[in-house]
This record gives sequence, C-alpha cells and structure tokens, in this order.
Amino acid sequence: MSSRGKIQVTTRVRLDDADDLAEHYTPGVAELAKRVADDPSVLARETVRSNSVAIVSDGSALLGLGDQGPAAALPVMEGKAALLKRFADIDAWPICPVSREPEDLVRTAKDLATSFGAINLEDIAAPRCFTVERQLHDELDIPVFHDDQHGTAVAVLAALDNALKLTDRTPGETSVVISGAGAAGSAIARLLLKADFRAERIVVCDSKGVLHGERDLTGEKQWLAENTNRGDAVRGSLQDALRDADVFIGVSVGGLLKGDDLARMADRAIVFALANPDPEVDPDAAHEHAEIVATGRSDLPNQINNVLVFPGMFRGLLDSGAPRVTARMLLAASHALAAAVGDDLDLEHLVPSVFDEGLVPAIAEGVGGAAEND
Repeated sequence: MSSRGKIQVTTRVRLDDADDLAEHYTPGVAELAKRVADDPSVLARETVRSNSVAIVSDGSALLGLGDQGPAAALPVMEGKAALLKRFADIDAWPICPVSREPEDLVRTAKDLATSFGAINLEDIAAPRCFTVERQLHDELDIPVFHDDQHGTAVAVLAALDNALKLTDRTPGETSVVISGAGAAGSAIARLLLKADFRAERIVVCDSKGVLHGERDLTGEKQWLAENTNRGDAVRGSLQDALRDADVFIGVSVGGLLKGDDLARMADRAIVFALANPDPEVDPDAAHEHAEIVATGRSDLPNQINNVLVFPGMFRGLLDSGAPRVTARMLLAASHALAAAVGDDLDLEHLVPSVFDEGLVPAIAEGVGGAAEND
C-alpha cells in the first residue's frame, strides 16, 4: 500500500474561483515578480522563502546504516521535514543529490539557495561534510546548519551542563573523553572548547586510539590533535584514556566498551553512550560504575537527540534573518535547552522532552538574541 510519504504542499491562499486564480497566478503574480526583481528583499517578506529549509543529503552516512545512497536518504529526510513542520511550523523539503563530490554538493546547494531561507546538511559522511559545510558557510548569505555536527554538539553540551550541576563539577575542572572523531565528535570538541572546557582536559579517540601530535593525521583529525589533549599527556587506547576521566561521550559505534572499562573512570562518572541503535556500552552495565548515563535511544531515560535542537534552531535562524550560524548561536541554543528542563532536572532527566511546548520558542529566542549580538 502506498503511503505517499510523510509531507505535502498545502496552499495558504484561497483558490476557489477565477478571481482568486487571477490574483495569485496570472496576471496578478506578475506584480509581485516585478517588485522582487526591483527589490530582492521582497523575496523574504512575501514568498515561502522566509519559512523554508532545504534538507540536503547524499545518504553517505545514513543514521546507523552507513552509506545507503540518495534514494534511501529520501524517507529519512522526509521524516526530518515532518519534524520541522510539527515542532516549528517550518516548511522543509528533502534534496537528495546523486553526486558525492563536495564541489557538486556545494553547487547544488548554492543553486537552490534562492528558494530557501536556510540549508540543513544531513547524513553526509566525513570528511566531505566538513568541506561542504565550511564552503557553503563562507559563500552563501543564508545560514547552513549541519545537524550531525551542530545539532549533536548543542544537545550534548546542554545535557552535560546539567550533568555537571548534578555532580558538583565545573567545565574548567572536568576531564572529557570523546569516542568518535567524525562530524559529531569534532563538533562536540569544538563547542566544548567554546564553553570553557580546557583543551588539556579533552581527549578525542578514533578507531585507532587517542589523537595526539605524534600520530600521522590530516584534516579535521589533525586539528583535533593540535587543539585537544594539549601536551599529548594521554596516549594509547580508548580504555587508557578513560582512566580517571569524569565524562565519556560516545558518538562512534555500538558495543565498543564493557561495563568494567568504566570502572577506571573518576567517582560520580558521567557516561553519554550515544551510538544508535546500540550504545557504545550497555546502559545497565554502565550504571554499575557511572552516576549518570544517557543514550540516544527513545526507549531509555536521558535521551540526547538532535530533535531537541534543530526545530528551535531553525525557527530562530529564519525569524532573525541571520545570514550564518555562529558559535554564539550554538552556545545560546545549548543554554536555552539546558534551562528548559527546569525543576524536572534529575539524574534521569537531563533535558526536557521534545514535546515540551516551551522548548522550541526558548531555543528560537536564544538564537535570535545571539544573532542580534553577532
């Protein structure tokens, strides 16, 4: 049976008779076209552009499925569009190009930018995603948000801020180990540095172990080696890095650790095992050694998921007319998300539910305020 997808186009004007048709199609629409040609700012005020987001994916890093291609990406991006509509009343549309070349993805997004108020990059594999996002950031006059990077980092920082409150820690004294040096892990490390976590107390690991200055690395991993684990104090495996660590953040692969691997962490440890569908460590085993455990799963307490972030983020970006995403906006979104849990904050409620009606407006307000100060 055909479902015909999760989203559709609906009209916002009446089209019941010939007069309506004459006003909104031809000849009436010619007047608006002339005004747009004379003053491009009219486009944002009087067309769908001001409330539209293009969700661009090549399907090369699709959820927990890996490289499944653009056709398989379409239903996933439809779901993302449906969430933007449900939670932020934003009109979004999936764009799933066939080409994998960064220059082609950049060209596609740039060619479509006239029709959209923002670009959401989604499920594009590293390191291409870094190239595409940064080039579009520099060359477009509309915001480009890579949810796998920015959304994950904002959600993690919000949950971590609240976890630190519950365990009586401050960012500057907290040691963090990140498993995963791809889009999510890199963005988390970068945002933690902006949020007053100290470079010498952040360690990032890839599949071969700790990133440090003596490894032969390039691109984003080289940047991480140069800007975290300062002094190369930590070497060896992920398990080695966990010794006396306060926080573990996993954005890598499931089943990477055993519960006993967490026994070497500091007292009152914080464990965010966010790989989907299977976390890096079994949550029940993690609870034997950690005070706070969070996952990316909706069937367990403390779900840390990008859906908490991107509806409010895009609402704030579109409403403010911001031309780009900045670190100030990401920090503001994170602070708003952390605060939104309110009096419900406890060991199993680090962040609010996505169904909290105040969440999207709070994040949008924070992003808009940051946009004014950028």
